Order: sequence, then structure tokens, then C-alpha cells
Amino acid sequence: MSDDEIPAMVGDQILRDAFAGRPPEDLIQPLLSLGWDGEAAVAAVERLVRTRLEQHARENALPLPSRVPGPAGLNAATLIEAGDRRVRVLANLLFPRIILFGGLLAEAECDALIRAAKPRLKRSTVVHSVTGADQTHDARTSEGMSFTRGETPLCRALDARIAALLDWPAECGEGLQVLRYPVGAEYKPHYDYFDPADAGSAAQLARGGQRVATLVMDLNTPESGGATIFPDARFEAGAIQGNAVFFSYDRPHPMTRTLHGGAPVHSGEKWIATKWLRESAHH
Repeated sequence: MSDDEIPAMVGDQILRDAFAGRPPEDLIQPLLSLGWDGEAAVAAVERLVRTRLEQHARENALPLPSRVPGPAGLNAATLIEAGDRRVRVLANLLFPRIILFGGLLAEAECDALIRAAKPRLKRSTVVHSVTGADQTHDARTSEGMSFTRGETPLCRALDARIAALLDWPAECGEGLQVLRYPVGAEYKPHYDYFDPADAGSAAQLARGGQRVATLVMDLNTPESGGATIFPDARFEAGAIQGNAVFFSYDRPHPMTRTLHGGAPVHSGEKWIATKWLRESAHH
């Protein structure tokens, strides 16, 4: 069977459940009950949701979707070969596309990134919507620094591992950014894509096109707080050393439901490394 053969009422219910943030296993259950094969049901649901999003975009003069990394299928392997390391899939959400990975980084790698970053930390910035320049903002109260892509042997190893895990060319990734959040620090909910309506986005888009995905890697485990939160999806991922949260956004629009933030740290401190992926080679 194909998604063209999904009964209309069943398809409507699947779409309602998808946009309500129901888990993938719930979305395919109606098709399994009709005798569909599991892999066919997963593929049909993905096509159904994508087709509806494209239709909605055309009807409302919204940006059309672009290709994004697709690192893990639904109900697929729970261990992914990522070059030099095997990574676990702990959670997998279809819409918005969020994947929680376990054990992406070893403890020693996390500690080494923190040591290398500490001497270069400065107050974190955001991109000014008009000028495109970096500026501090009350919404982001962490400290941070950025490595150039492949700057150190460890950076090169992690760039290669991430490229293998996410099936996305290493040259399409920005350099690793390392952030420290002391007690009380947070990053209020925001989107990672560059809004084409902002004058300041032009300079960023010229350096590799639009951002299409984000990987947030936890370098330590805070005593309390510091979760990565997704308000629209009503989902949060606790900060656990070595784990990572991946999410993709196929167009620069809130309809991707990728509003996210770093919740305040209540006790201890939080360290993360962030990798942003572009649609083309970043320079």
C-alpha cells in the first residue's frame, strides 16, 4: 500500500495526532491495524506529513521545505555506527524532528573540550536582526567561545563523527561552539534559523546558506536544571554528559515547531557544545 491509499478519515486522524506531538508509534498504529507492514506504515506517515506541510506552505505563501539531515529512521536500529563510535538512539520524535542520542561523546572528550574552551570564554552573543553583527542580549546569559571547523585534532575527530552520524557533509557544519551556564544562566526559547525577513540575515546566509539542523551536546551533568526544552513540542531533554539532542528545521518558519531553549541551571553548572548544520558548505 501507499499513502495514496490511506482512507481519508484515517489520514486526517494521523495528521491531527502528528501536529499534536503524538509519538511515532501512535501515528503508525492506525495503519498497522489495517494490516500495513511496519516499514511501509512509517514511510507513508512521513510522506503524508511532508505532503501536508508542503500543501500548507503553498496555500499560505510560506517557504518551501529544503533537504535536512535524516540520521535515524523510526523504529529502526537503536545503535548507529558513527565512524569511530557507536551512538545510541534514546528518543525519536517525528514532528518536530527531535532525536535524543546517548553516548555521542566520551567523558574524556567532554573534559578536553571544556579545558580547551575555558581560557577563551566570553559573554555569549546573538545575531542582531538588522546589522547581522554579534551582540549580547538579556535572553542569553551564558559564556561561550567558538572553534573554527577542524581547529584541533579533537575538533576534527568530532566533526567527522557528527558527519557520519547525521549523514551530512562535514564542510556544511559550522565550527563547534562551547558554552558554560553558571547557576541561574539560561537561553530563553528561540529559533536557530536565520529569518530571511531580517536585514542582518543576509551576511549569515552568504556564508553557507540557511541553517537546517542543530546538535546540542552535553559536556557535563549539572546537579539540577539546565534541560534543553522545546515548548511547542512539550518536550525536554535532561543534560547528561556525553548525550546530545538533534533537531532539524526544513524551512525558516515557526511551523517547524523547533522553538527551543536552555532552561535555567539551578545547581552546579552546565557545559554544552553546539554544532549548527548549513544547507551548503560553510565558510
